[in-house]
Amino acid sequence: MVVQTSSPEIREAGAERRSPGSARPAPSAPSAPEYSSWISQDRSTDAASVTMRREAAELVERVMTHYRDNTTHEADGQWTEPVANYLDADRWQREMDTVHRSVPLPLAMSCELPGPNTYKAIDVLGIPVLITRDRQGTVHAMINACRHRGAKLLEPGCGVSRRLTCPYHSWSYDLAGELRGVYAEKTFGDVPREGRGLVRLPAGERAGIVFVSLDPAAEPDLDDWLGDLRPLLEGLRLAECHHFSTSELTSPNWKVTLDGYLETYHFASLHPKTVFETNLSNMMAHDTWGPHQRIAPALRPIAQAVELPADRRDPGDCVGPIYWLFPGLAIAGGWRQKIAVSLVLPRTATESVTQQIILLREPAVTEEEREAADRFGAWFHEVVRDEDYATTYGVQQGLNALDGTDFVFGRNEPGLQHFHRTIHAHLEQGATGARAAR
Repeated sequence: MVVQTSSPEIREAGAERRSPGSARPAPSAPSAPEYSSWISQDRSTDAASVTMRREAAELVERVMTHYRDNTTHEADGQWTEPVANYLDADRWQREMDTVHRSVPLPLAMSCELPGPNTYKAIDVLGIPVLITRDRQGTVHAMINACRHRGAKLLEPGCGVSRRLTCPYHSWSYDLAGELRGVYAEKTFGDVPREGRGLVRLPAGERAGIVFVSLDPAAEPDLDDWLGDLRPLLEGLRLAECHHFSTSELTSPNWKVTLDGYLETYHFASLHPKTVFETNLSNMMAHDTWGPHQRIAPALRPIAQAVELPADRRDPGDCVGPIYWLFPGLAIAGGWRQKIAVSLVLPRTATESVTQQIILLREPAVTEEEREAADRFGAWFHEVVRDEDYATTYGVQQGLNALDGTDFVFGRNEPGLQHFHRTIHAHLEQGATGARAAR
């Protein structure tokens, strides 16, 4: 199998920055966007918002302790992960079966379907998934394939439609997936409506996030799945945000890709002119809720805030928490006016795709507001493409040569350790279930 070692986006961007025959220069770092806090302006009195603000103040104190002591959250010890676990195609398939095809996947933000008769179409592991909001506002998920001959109803993306009409033979469905119309049924023959609707997938909505299970027979308990993390997510009030834009990047193996999201150890070395301009490196708090977790890096204004009384500190200026939902959704900037959501989905054993979803607390109405949102999205896209993913494609290139060795995750990388432990646990549960079935 040929392993792609640099993404098309990275190669294309690099080609634009150099003339033919010239040496490839280092990419110029994009200017960091201006951030503004939202959490300090929130005055909501609902229980989730009050809990979120109280917990935010406690989190700031924890990170300030690390700042004063020049420390970071540490795991009990190091963790070694065999390189073979990134390379083994059979293991990748087991990961897909026991994780992505078994757990509720966070596939959309609620504000991507902002009202009745809206949809998001997305391909997941080769399965065309269609998420809709019907005219009553209820979310549904289904296979994005007509029940006549299997044609894809809608191309990937978000939109508005009162009917889902197949482009092949014009069979039509409502937003709940029920068959409503058969073109030329007089000559085609009667088609019973019951049993010919789109194939349903279990779906539910919590805390501004839409979860879908790829197993039609699954009965996920989303409250149990999110556990004690749910009120903190609800306090972010993501459902009230506005979807501004979505862009996509190809990326390497899903675990190689996600390893880069779960530690702050690399900020100074990999992002000296971008992320490190606003975040301190190798300094964070870390929390877990079942398979989910949060890393909370220290932001540079913490240096001034540490001298202020607690009631004058703005949590949104001091800490930049990233909430991470297993197996691959990162919510960055949840305490700010602009939020960057990363959805990482495997495609093959050597490739994944990342959707970058930009949310705004207030809609971008004026030209100035739209330009500011565009700059924020472009900065996020370019940093991930030119710094993070350019590096992780290099990691993937070296995997075969390193087969038989292992990677070591430090005590200061607890997020990586938790991520891989969780995958190991799912694989072991899957193996135990298979043995029991025999």
